[in-house]
Amino acid sequence: MKTARGSARALFISAFAASLVASCGGGGGDAGTPPPPPPPASTDTTPPTVTLTAPANLATGLSGMVSLTATGADDVGVMSIEFQVDGVTIATDTTPPYAASIDANAYAAGQHIVRARAHDAAGNTSPWGSATVQVAGTASVDASFTKNESWVSGLGSSTAFAQAPDGRIFVAEQGGKLRVVKNGSLLPAAFHIFTVDSAGERGLLGVAFHPNFTTNGYVYVYYTSTTGGAHNRISRLVASGDVSNGTEVILADLPALSASATNHNGGAIHFGTDGKLYAGVGDNANGAKAQDVNDPFGKMLRFNDDGSIPSDNPFCTTAATLKCAVWAYGLRNPFTFAVEAGTGRIHINDVGESTWEEIDVGGAGLNYGWPTSEGPDMTAGFAAPLFTYKHSEATPEGSGPGGFFTGFAIAGGAFYPASGQFPAAYRNNYFFADYGSKWIGRLDPANGNVAYAFANIAGNPVDMMVGADGALYVLTQGGSITRISAS
Repeated sequence: MKTARGSARALFISAFAASLVASCGGGGGDAGTPPPPPPPASTDTTPPTVTLTAPANLATGLSGMVSLTATGADDVGVMSIEFQVDGVTIATDTTPPYAASIDANAYAAGQHIVRARAHDAAGNTSPWGSATVQVAGTASVDASFTKNESWVSGLGSSTAFAQAPDGRIFVAEQGGKLRVVKNGSLLPAAFHIFTVDSAGERGLLGVAFHPNFTTNGYVYVYYTSTTGGAHNRISRLVASGDVSNGTEVILADLPALSASATNHNGGAIHFGTDGKLYAGVGDNANGAKAQDVNDPFGKMLRFNDDGSIPSDNPFCTTAATLKCAVWAYGLRNPFTFAVEAGTGRIHINDVGESTWEEIDVGGAGLNYGWPTSEGPDMTAGFAAPLFTYKHSEATPEGSGPGGFFTGFAIAGGAFYPASGQFPAAYRNNYFFADYGSKWIGRLDPANGNVAYAFANIAGNPVDMMVGADGALYVLTQGGSITRISAS
């Protein structure tokens, strides 16, 4: 009996175990009920917040070691706070209180942008907290750069320059000489000498090279001719070594200039990526002309390389007239402009009257508003400037358009390419200068076209370019070329 009861009990336990296994999906037969799914992964999509607590927005006179501090908050937890100056990360702090420091003397005197943002464990990032500040340190150029203000000297009343594909730099002197800098030395003989009216802002004002200069040797100039009365002219020369072959081909004669106004001639010329020759022409101190598309004054003009007029210019109704050459209008004195290689983007530096300086984005048929509006004072129908700065300080200082940038005549402009000797944060930036205040700034398109101070120089800048060697060259009216290179 004891053995029978033990066997029965064993059979019961075995059957119960088999039933339990089957109900859990084990063994053969019915798969049973599947197990519950694992808990969901984190779905935290809430970004943290950040407050930049120092330096204060619009802080002035920063020098020496400057503390950067910030606080952050998050629904789960802040992992770190990143600090930047002028778009460059200088520190990431993972432990509160979050802080970093910079040496203000590593930055050129002028405007700079300090930023902070928070990161959490889920990879969420806060918007930037930022402060626009004024550095008053001793640096005349950002750290990691070398500035040589006497790289070339001995020029007279310089107005414009351009670099040939072979590396030579051609410099226009207001009095009519087109000079050549070769291997870093100014050649004694002029490439060509023009007879010019150099009164006021007139004279030899622009120079450019044909895109196929290597094969055709074409050099283009813009100058104030005295033939038949003072008027501005665009001509073409042919290089024969370091001098011209002596033959000038006149491509365009602009209308007679005012007998009383010797200013606002413009004069910059450049080839666009479309192979067309663009010319900036001032209003000759008559603002009404800038709004008249039948008149070439106060305009950007666009020509074929032989001086004929492209059929796709926006205001061409009567062929072969200067009206057909008008590409954009409403400008006061576009003394300099620049073309970005690759994209063809054009930035026009329009010298203002008594209040504002402008950087305008070039576009076919656009009206930039002069003399009806200037700077940020835009009305419907006018193209607003990309960047503008004032002749005087805002109240409080740094609070107006342009921030801490103030000046009297925008001059020079150069796009730094996507590659080159400059650090990555400086590439694809637009460099510009002010003739009166003698500073060089840069626009950062990757960060909303905010502007940072880059350098200050002793001379009055009139033109600027990025050389084939990746250095930034600045031409001053006093007759020197400054070379700024990455250290």
